[in-house]
Amino acid sequence: MIRRIKACLNGGRARGEHPAVPVTPAELAVAAAQAVAAGAEAVHVHPRGADGAESLDPADIGAAVAAVRASCPGTPVGVSTGLWITGGDVARRHATVARWADLGAARRPSFASVNVGEDGFAELVTLLRGAGVGVEAGVWSPRDAERLDGVPVDRILIEILGTPAADAVAAADAVLDRLEATGPRLLHGEQDACWPLIAHAGRLGLPTRIGLEDTLVTDDGRPATGNADLVRRALRVWTAQRERR
Repeated sequence: MIRRIKACLNGGRARGEHPAVPVTPAELAVAAAQAVAAGAEAVHVHPRGADGAESLDPADIGAAVAAVRASCPGTPVGVSTGLWITGGDVARRHATVARWADLGAARRPSFASVNVGEDGFAELVTLLRGAGVGVEAGVWSPRDAERLDGVPVDRILIEILGTPAADAVAAADAVLDRLEATGPRLLHGEQDACWPLIAHAGRLGLPTRIGLEDTLVTDDGRPATGNADLVRRALRVWTAQRERR
């Protein structure tokens, strides 16, 4: 269970965006261990293929998950199922993810993020749960919150994207107000919305996430040195807000 923070190590970022972006399984393993040592309770990664592009292929998923799991035993390891990874092809995504069921326990993700607004959401949730992979539902808007109702997931990931910092809290609250599903929730934002929502999550007592996928800068606007740097700083921000309640 994530009580405070999950680390999102790379997303779709290229190394050119930041020298510490981990790409290979070995790099992900090192970054994950550092993030966990800094206080992260789970990690979320976007495995890559031999060409460096995001991949859902079981071989790439298994290699990344196994490497991370070996570097920080007992830490839940999650992956993305973003539809963009298969170029928007719903059938290809479903067929590829179906092959994850053949992965051994050490190579199978603990959980996978599935975006509610993408075609094939409900079917993919059923497939993952049948393969023994937990599901966190990515909810980006109040409309997504309504679509989620009745679909069984393990965690709701409230994600505020493409939103200015000044509007981030209101956007998050609008989603929270429309959620009817119960169960664990995690709140985070990307880019400008990232740090305001880490603070807001602390005020609400909700876990959050941080990492180079979401932002390249610290809470004071300086370039982050890496994922562990972001985790340490996010924990300070989250805890400070939590203690003010």
